[in-house]
Amino acid sequence: MVLYTSPFPNSFLSVLHSFSWGLIFPCYWLADRLVASFVPTTYEKRQRADDPCYFHALCIIITTPIYLALLVASLPFALIGFLLWSPLQSARRPYIYSRLEDKTHANGATLLTEWKAAGNGKSFCFGSANVCLLPDSLARFNNVFNTQARAKEIGRRIRNGASRPQIKIYIDSPTNTSISAASFSSLVSPQGGDNTNRTVNAGIKRTTSMEYKGDNSGSNNSEDSQEDKGGAGESNEGEENTCIVRINGEDNGHMSDTEPDPVNGQAHASGPAEPSPEGDTEISKTPNHKQKEGDSGSLDSYSASRESLVKVRVGDGTVDQSTVNNKLLYKASIMKKTSVRKKKHTDETFDHEISAFFPANLDFLCLQEVFDKRAAEKLKEQLHHYFEYIVYDVGVYSCHGCCSFKFVNSGLLFASRYPVMDAAYHCYPNGRGTDSLASKGALFLKVQVGSTPQDQRIVGYISCTHLQAIAGDTTVRCEQLDMLQDWLSEFRKSTSSSSTANPEELVAFDVICGDLNFDNCSSEDKLEQQHSLFTHYKDPCRIGPGEDKPWAIGTLLDPEGLYDEEVCTPDNLQKVLESEEGRKGYLVYPTSKNHSSSQKGRKASLKGNGRRIDYMLYTEEGLYLEWKVEVEEFSFITQLAGLTDHLPVAMRLMVSTGEDDP
Repeated sequence: MVLYTSPFPNSFLSVLHSFSWGLIFPCYWLADRLVASFVPTTYEKRQRADDPCYFHALCIIITTPIYLALLVASLPFALIGFLLWSPLQSARRPYIYSRLEDKTHANGATLLTEWKAAGNGKSFCFGSANVCLLPDSLARFNNVFNTQARAKEIGRRIRNGASRPQIKIYIDSPTNTSISAASFSSLVSPQGGDNTNRTVNAGIKRTTSMEYKGDNSGSNNSEDSQEDKGGAGESNEGEENTCIVRINGEDNGHMSDTEPDPVNGQAHASGPAEPSPEGDTEISKTPNHKQKEGDSGSLDSYSASRESLVKVRVGDGTVDQSTVNNKLLYKASIMKKTSVRKKKHTDETFDHEISAFFPANLDFLCLQEVFDKRAAEKLKEQLHHYFEYIVYDVGVYSCHGCCSFKFVNSGLLFASRYPVMDAAYHCYPNGRGTDSLASKGALFLKVQVGSTPQDQRIVGYISCTHLQAIAGDTTVRCEQLDMLQDWLSEFRKSTSSSSTANPEELVAFDVICGDLNFDNCSSEDKLEQQHSLFTHYKDPCRIGPGEDKPWAIGTLLDPEGLYDEEVCTPDNLQKVLESEEGRKGYLVYPTSKNHSSSQKGRKASLKGNGRRIDYMLYTEEGLYLEWKVEVEEFSFITQLAGLTDHLPVAMRLMVSTGEDDP
């Protein structure tokens, strides 16, 4: 299958399309600005609250006639442009495939060699987020604004979170695993203020928040720090960009030389980042990226990211200290003391957390609601600093390929560090209401993630989708789930290879990501909860129809509270969501027949921890039989706080091959 690198098959059609859109754009922009001026966000309302002169009202009175006059003047040109633009859509391709042009920063080919070096398997990290990049006037109905600036900042935060070092803590002592001054938690913040030693269960990996500081922490090198990016492709036993912290048993498992930060309430390791003579704490790392702007999540922040996945293991043996880097300063944060709920299902085999940052070494990213074309270009440019392969502008326009007229595309975007081999898009033909104006559908991708010693290609399948959003359209969503399964089956059959000249490919994973617009607890969503999709694909957050795991939280934020001081930054939102009361105040909760999700005072009687409508599913069916796929980590991410009304989610899968490759 050929990957389309341009929207039209020849340059003449591309030029004609650009000309027609140039005639339409002034009318489109003026209409967008006119409507946007009458739909203020809560952030803007607070900014104007202290304005005694009603300056904004005066501006509206002056600008509205101007916008209307220009809009009327641009209508004839827009009509001519539309008459040219609409028939051209029949020749338009369903997506644009973009590959990083700067080969010095490309590392996709290098990543393919890691499978052989990994020996008994490799892990892959997937992320998904609904980023609400609609035209500004429409985005304001979700209480977000300035789509173009948000697109750029969203891309910056994602790549900065994904490109930071992955830090791991290993406890060598097989008997004493207690750690003071550092808090390890899965969902709820443990009680870290009492200085009492707590035993870490060796069978369960825990996570905490870490902070690193690079060489150029005071400079803004967001765009110029890509020279270090080539180091991300170097493998170290299958894991790149990893920092290892080893804690020996000589000090009874305590993190030594800590002092509290009076400002941030954190415990800081006061010693240098090099092996101490006593061997209390040892830090080593593989090649690292320079620090980039936006790491802390704020729009203008140059500070380093403070969240990294930290694994605690017992008796893992010695750690290689040959790559010690004494230029980094690591901090283990002490989280606020909160009430700890009793953990059910203690046999959970993977880490789960609310993280302030996207996982380090993010391999694949699926985004929804990237509807605005200009915003998609800005987002793509930012993501290309980390992801080499991107598929964007996915969907159809006009009446081509669907039963109703489509004004915007599907809003789907896919980014990958691994080469994309094939791609296909299908539009859901049964959209209703306002959803029928967008070409919502499913994007299917086949990626190559490695090769065996016998030079057989190892591939993975990823599907990204966005279902009908209107409440009560249960039947529509179930039909779309049926189509999703059928299309995915067809895609896998059409892209599989088993000829003699081309050896059979080995499938490592099959993952579905997206905004499915139903949750697993609402009584109105029972049909979707019982769909056959969940018999073939596993949801790491789900126990069964109508019941989520205790640590799973909702991914739909209450739009009215997006700019509250308590949740407007990644760190603040993380702390709020770690408490049950905080979740009740800032998440949309499942609906029921007797309760309204908009009434915060009545949320206490509702089920679950919020509406979880963003899903990441995986399957063990149709994969190479001798391999095993299991979840290593699952994260709810707050790094896009203030930029969208959804919580991104991330999942890390381990593909275990055994001792020998096939």
